Amino acid sequence: MASGAAPGPSAAIPAASGSGRDAGARRRLEYLPVALFGSVMGLSGLSIAWRLAAARYGTPIVVAEAIAVAAVLAFVALASAYLVKLVTAPDAVVAEFRHPIAGNLFGTVLISLLLLPIVIAPVAIRVAQVVWLAGAVPMLGFAWLVVDRWMGNRQQTQHATPAWIVPVVGLLDVPLAVPGIALPAAHGLMLPCLAIGLFFAVPLFTLVFARLLFETPLPDALQPSLLILVAPFAVGFSTYVATTGRIDMFAHALYALALFMLAIFVGRLRRLGQCCPFRVSWWAVSFPLAATASAAVRFAGARPGLVTDTIAWALLALASLVIAWLSMRTIIGILRGELRTSST
Repeated sequence: MASGAAPGPSAAIPAASGSGRDAGARRRLEYLPVALFGSVMGLSGLSIAWRLAAARYGTPIVVAEAIAVAAVLAFVALASAYLVKLVTAPDAVVAEFRHPIAGNLFGTVLISLLLLPIVIAPVAIRVAQVVWLAGAVPMLGFAWLVVDRWMGNRQQTQHATPAWIVPVVGLLDVPLAVPGIALPAAHGLMLPCLAIGLFFAVPLFTLVFARLLFETPLPDALQPSLLILVAPFAVGFSTYVATTGRIDMFAHALYALALFMLAIFVGRLRRLGQCCPFRVSWWAVSFPLAATASAAVRFAGARPGLVTDTIAWALLALASLVIAWLSMRTIIGILRGELRTSST
């Protein structure tokens, strides 16, 4: 995941462009990275995992509901703050969007809009439908735009980071909410989005893997973002099950790949809190962990047993602990005024 927004020059706004309060808002929010919407993805994914656990193991549904409320509040707060950034520092937004790495992370906003309907639907189905539409249509357009940009311009190998997974493979998130939001017309998008997401997951994963092998290593602060490479298989499993309604050999294979990739990259979690001061890019680990936990609970429900249930509980606990720590550390950082330094 990108190290943060590409900051626009602070001198771009004349001193007379607004009140001192407006200038202060700019100084705070021009550094707000769009990547921070990954926190909404992580919280939404964790709420989904706990809701599945409530159905499978009888855990208190209030846990899933509380996390869902946190996800909605986080999205509202971030969307409001980023709107302020858009109004007061549009140059910073444009620079971030054009950045070869950070620009891909605008997909986190749209994926958040695709995940939130799953946690909203049980209490407000109409709201869930509107939110899903607000995410699905732009997600298709954003995926097309990014692929067109990749193919229309020569890319540099060192820019092939896990963030490249987000824009196109993010289409795998489109079908997840469809079974629960009562939009029959949306079912026609499920298979195409599944196909496109899985198709592009293969070459993009290969490109990123090759970059990791043959180019300079990612900075220490970005090493945890390698967990993004787990997401195509974990989300692919859940999307395939949502689309086909069954767990067959192909779904089993996707789940096995997710566990294998998680076993490879989970060691990067030990770098959190050790490699460098806190960075908001660390939220990159949240959604892959939550998505894998959800996949594990789904799989355990279809193939119950000591091993499958143990894996499900272990991954649910791991995702919960990591996301709880990230949430507390982010709140502490905001209260301390560390947003600028933690976004770079």
